[in-house]
Amino acid sequence: MARQSAIKRTATITRETGETKITVTLSIDGSGKFDIKTGNKMFDHMLTHIAQHGLIDIKIEASGWDEHHVVEDIAIALGQALNKALEDKRGITRMGHAIVPMDDALAMVVVDISGRGYAVVDASFKRKKIGDLESDMVRHFLETFALEAKMNLHAKVLSGIDDHHKAEALFKALGRALDSATKIDSRLTGKVPSTKGVI
Repeated sequence: MARQSAIKRTATITRETGETKITVTLSIDGSGKFDIKTGNKMFDHMLTHIAQHGLIDIKIEASGWDEHHVVEDIAIALGQALNKALEDKRGITRMGHAIVPMDDALAMVVVDISGRGYAVVDASFKRKKIGDLESDMVRHFLETFALEAKMNLHAKVLSGIDDHHKAEALFKALGRALDSATKIDSRLTGKVPSTKGVI
């Protein structure tokens, strides 16, 4: 399966509301470069794992007065950018999964770029915050991202003690699952991977 496609799979989404201003630029066929500034250091740290382990180049510039809205609007813009960059999804593997350890933690993420946004997130955290990030924002980010990217996403923390490690394993697994699902499969010869002929 090839990573590169003849068409440049890139997109930029700008979202500006009364609460936030977000710009996301994404290149699926990248090398894992990132320039991420969300105003929340832990959230920056988590998003870099999607880029690095998904081999997706991501640039995010965000500002806003409320963490909830910033996380949500980044998830919206990032999901929309991924969906836009994939265009009609011709030739992609479509489904991908990853199980990733992070010391004591083990997380699984499975995605299907199906055109239908749906998320099931099974991840509990002991503390209200992971660094400077509200721990519930992990779930909210994953759910919102899946809806806007128009994909099925199942994410589960299989085991773990440390909240930071559990969250990090989830984001690394998301990156790896996206890398698998967005690869171009030469055997499809540019066809849409669906019996319907459209995603």
